[in-house]
Amino acid sequence: MKILIVTDAWHPQVNGVVRTLGQVAREAAGFGVTVEFLTPAEFRTLPMPSYPEIRLALASAGAIERRLDIIQPNAIHIATEGPLGHAMRRVCFRRGLPFTTSFHTRFPDYVAERVTLAPKWSGDLTWAWLRRFHAQSAALLAATPTLVGELEGRGFKNVKLWQRGVDGRVFHPERKRILDLPRPIFLTVGRVAVEKNLEEFLKLDLPGTKVVVGDGPARDHLAKKYPDAVFLGAKHGEELADIYASADVFVFPSLTDTYGLVLLEALASGVPVAAFPADAPRDVIGSAPVGCLDADLRRACLGALDLDKSACRSFAEGLTWEATARTFVTHVTEATQKPRRRRDRDRMAA
Repeated sequence: MKILIVTDAWHPQVNGVVRTLGQVAREAAGFGVTVEFLTPAEFRTLPMPSYPEIRLALASAGAIERRLDIIQPNAIHIATEGPLGHAMRRVCFRRGLPFTTSFHTRFPDYVAERVTLAPKWSGDLTWAWLRRFHAQSAALLAATPTLVGELEGRGFKNVKLWQRGVDGRVFHPERKRILDLPRPIFLTVGRVAVEKNLEEFLKLDLPGTKVVVGDGPARDHLAKKYPDAVFLGAKHGEELADIYASADVFVFPSLTDTYGLVLLEALASGVPVAAFPADAPRDVIGSAPVGCLDADLRRACLGALDLDKSACRSFAEGLTWEATARTFVTHVTEATQKPRRRRDRDRMAA
């Protein structure tokens, strides 16, 4: 079995999409499934406006078709709605090939956050564009039950649940504690951008130290505005795992994330979570005693200090990347191998 994943999000980007796809490929190999990738690394690229670290591929339909002929996959999964995703979607239509897609990012919320003129109109327009993109997908994969329900309520079809996992061997409470800073240490990890709502964390009056791991377009501005916070930049692998294990509370101020892999990485490291009661932390944590979700983020941060770290670790141990990979492979193979109705085939060929 060979699956081709088409993604506009790829290294050197550091985000949940890239981590998820890489982990799925590694785990799938363990049970006999080969995952190939079509990424911007194979094409000329341009920097994305306002996000120069994200490169947009300049790929012709001919180049996509040549790669498809070389790989000859049994199934195609389009992971992102960027230039490569659109190009592969058009190729699939032309060839009559079924494909699946996934929903990783709340673009309408991000657009509304950045566009000051008529944000509701711009958000509605973006949702309409996304519905059109995913309309012919044999299955649309979404990370949480809440997101599945929201997408169905907005008119998306064939939505399937595809939950995430964490590598408990890398992220572990017994790792070396490398942060020599006044305690308690309140940590956040992720892209440093306006949509992550970081100022709601940075402006809090908290004891100890606030630490931010990650990079992005808002980093310089926030570092100057909040000089008491420690900005460490992007970290990876063992060093990132050591930083997690050094923290006392993990703070997740985002209101728009669809999942938040960082929540699982923190919990696997034995670090309780403080967050707003937004969809992502509610779906990940639920009623488990491993985090404090409160509309008052300061109260959540202070409350999380009293939570049992061993409970955090136990909670995360039940969420593995192997299970994530198996669910992905099952959804993709079942959806793309299901015979299409004639009406669907005719629509794709049109």
